[in-house]
Amino acid sequence: MHGLVLIGVGIWCFLVALVGGLLGLVLGNIRLPVLLLVGTNPAAAAGANIAVSGLAAATASITHIRAKRVHWRLVAWMLPPSVLGAIGGSYASGRLPAQTLQLVIGSALLVFGLDLLRPRRAPLPPPRETPDIPAAVLAGAAIGAIGGLIGLILSTLRVPALIRWVGEDHLKAIGTNLVVGVAVGAAGLVGHLPTGVDWTLLGVGAAASIPGALIGSRFTGRLSATALLRAIGVILLVSGTTTILRAIL
Repeated sequence: MHGLVLIGVGIWCFLVALVGGLLGLVLGNIRLPVLLLVGTNPAAAAGANIAVSGLAAATASITHIRAKRVHWRLVAWMLPPSVLGAIGGSYASGRLPAQTLQLVIGSALLVFGLDLLRPRRAPLPPPRETPDIPAAVLAGAAIGAIGGLIGLILSTLRVPALIRWVGEDHLKAIGTNLVVGVAVGAAGLVGHLPTGVDWTLLGVGAAASIPGALIGSRFTGRLSATALLRAIGVILLVSGTTTILRAIL
């Protein structure tokens, strides 16, 4: 792979991690289309992307742990089903044709983005005194499986699920999501090992994303819950459209 291409990938990964840290997300869905463009094959690039996302989440989570914005009971319930789902989804992704995998990735991102941007009459419910643990377990398993399949830790789905379905405060939802995302990233990497991982992209992406996530995470929390969800929706629409066009063209 040409050196200038790798420099460009590094710059992009740094910027994505910086903005992601600011929003309290990892934004692997923004990083993924670029890795798909330059990677050896979609499954290997997806494996690299989910591992980079896990490292970025680990870096950003440090700030939230120190600020006590992590709900550790929810982490304990969400983490095991998330990891199992991510391993299963990652293993399945290596057995799908490249174009099919890209279309699945793009379509999933579009659907999730449209759902977040859909007008709603009722405002977001206030945080619950006791979070809905069954909803957390089901969301963890489903999001982990989808994320493993498409090469994302899907913080852009887990945060809305924690806010809407589980009833968590939006700042704690961000911190909790990042901690769970670390394990999902590691599980996704393990699931991709049998079919291959683009180690060059993983190394470049990790080296650039870690400082970006560290800097951005210091400014998390500037958006309200409603604004955060709308920002996530726009991000998903852009990344989903880009991925589908890449598959078609």
